[in-house]
Amino acid sequence: MSDPHILLSGDRLALGMPRQDLLPEYHRWENDARTIMGYGNQWAQAWEVRAAGYERQRGNDRYQQFEIVQLDGQEAVGITVLQINTFVRTAEFVIVLAPEARGKGYAAEATRLTLDWAFNLGALRMVWLKVLEPNRAGIAAYAKAGFRESGRLRQSGFWLGKPVDEIIMDALPDDFPGPSAVAAVIGD
Repeated sequence: MSDPHILLSGDRLALGMPRQDLLPEYHRWENDARTIMGYGNQWAQAWEVRAAGYERQRGNDRYQQFEIVQLDGQEAVGITVLQINTFVRTAEFVIVLAPEARGKGYAAEATRLTLDWAFNLGALRMVWLKVLEPNRAGIAAYAKAGFRESGRLRQSGFWLGKPVDEIIMDALPDDFPGPSAVAAVIGD
């Protein structure tokens, strides 16, 4: 396994460049039953589809991916993604944590680091996400990182086979709770 290429460090986690040699791990995380349920998907993704998708995503500047790395041990524990709309300077946020990394507070810190990058380096005006209403842990982590509920899509998702609302949350630069890891790096 290659060493992580760290881009931005927080307290316990860092954002790094995704590593092609970890693609099988990313695929495992994405096909975990809890991940599939959290996204409201119903089906796992074939390896060939995921591998081809990685190749397309690497060169797409509108699809920024970050590997979430534990600072202690340098182990990859997840991925965050910003799907950027370059015309209006906004992005949709997505996070996937390794099943064994859940419940440790990593989602809030990784989300905060990604928002820090989005607002202070990417110059985005707003970042948004969708989360299924029963996913209370996700909603709490996103709120801790600076997201606010801004709407809902009624009965648009599925949780344990039943229709549920998707909560729309967004964050503006003024919502970012800081401190900024970007500012710390550049000496602001």
